Amino acid sequence: MRARLGILFAELQVELREIVLRNKPAQMLAISPKGTVPVLQCADGTVVAESREIMLWALAQHDPHGLLDAEVLPQASALIEQNDNEFKQWLDRYKYADRHPEMTQLEYRQRGEVFLQQLEELLTDKLFLLGDKASVADIGVMPFVRQFAHVDRDVFYTLPYPNLQRWLDYWLQHPFFVQAMIKFQPWQEGDELLVFPA
Repeated sequence: MRARLGILFAELQVELREIVLRNKPAQMLAISPKGTVPVLQCADGTVVAESREIMLWALAQHDPHGLLDAEVLPQASALIEQNDNEFKQWLDRYKYADRHPEMTQLEYRQRGEVFLQQLEELLTDKLFLLGDKASVADIGVMPFVRQFAHVDRDVFYTLPYPNLQRWLDYWLQHPFFVQAMIKFQPWQEGDELLVFPA
């Protein structure tokens, strides 16, 4: 999602090939042998193989909404780093607690909430994580907060994070997020070119 959000906020267009991970096409594995998504192949052959890097690549090409504001960029980078290296491991265990019996789902949720509490505090007097306009931190973190919330929406909306809930609701209704969530048919060789966004 954040790779797509980066492309949308950058107002770029890319050729999109939707992949089903249990049926990875040879063309994808040829450019990215580790076989994870998303992966971006640039016109010059350069391969960018992480959602965070694709998001940053897109915004480095064109940033009409000022998401890479130099004033907040160090803080944004640190927040995304914390999301990717700390929060995401608790999110994955919370989502798939049955695969990780070392702790209960509640304990995994509580570990993840340490990051949510931090976000809640950041949003106390601001519309967005780092100020009154969106930054790369918002689109870099939001898809993971959304996943966390969707493990059990009823529980999430009873947690004491009103600012975070408001912020998430704003993003879930954002036109770019709605566009990023559109599902496409899995790509097969010979398919007509699919441009995203259309």
